[in-house]
Amino acid sequence: MKLFFSPFSPFVRKCLVVARELGIDRQIELLPAAASPVKRDLSISNPLGKIPALLTEEGEVLVDSRVICEYLNQRAQGSLYPENSKARYAALTLQALADGIMDAAVLVRYENAIRPEALRWAEWQAGQLDKIESALAHINSHTPANNEPLHIGLLTLGCALWYLDLRYPTLGWRERHSALATWYAGFGGRESMKASWALAG
Repeated sequence: MKLFFSPFSPFVRKCLVVARELGIDRQIELLPAAASPVKRDLSISNPLGKIPALLTEEGEVLVDSRVICEYLNQRAQGSLYPENSKARYAALTLQALADGIMDAAVLVRYENAIRPEALRWAEWQAGQLDKIESALAHINSHTPANNEPLHIGLLTLGCALWYLDLRYPTLGWRERHSALATWYAGFGGRESMKASWALAG
């Protein structure tokens, strides 16, 4: 398998963390990709020019971290997607919230790193950051138990918090969401969460 890759994409990291938890990360070759919202990387086998995109051994192209992670779980015969309907939808909902945090965080990152300064919209950035804050507050009030069986929602949440620490070290989310901070202090110690991936080659 081949994964179009950037070491700082939280969505790529989500796929790699899932693969590490499933024990199949060494089956994935990393292909460096320069995805940008203003200049699509047409070498990526995704018509949207976005990462992650996965080339399977059968030559199929899978796009979007949610699709790729479910494929990896099925390939490895994993258990990251609960079979019980209530637990499954709880896991998928947490995944959606954490994906939303990453979406908003990446958009603010693009706004500050790529958009010309004269065109930046402070109120728009504030709106994206408020999405992050609202999602964190909701998750904090429903913080997962430390002994909760591992699932896709927890792994996505871990990657979202990793990205906030990476790109927004002064955000101070721990001070406002202490239950979530306590959970992440333990969850972030998982081997998969601490792993780093270098560019291919």
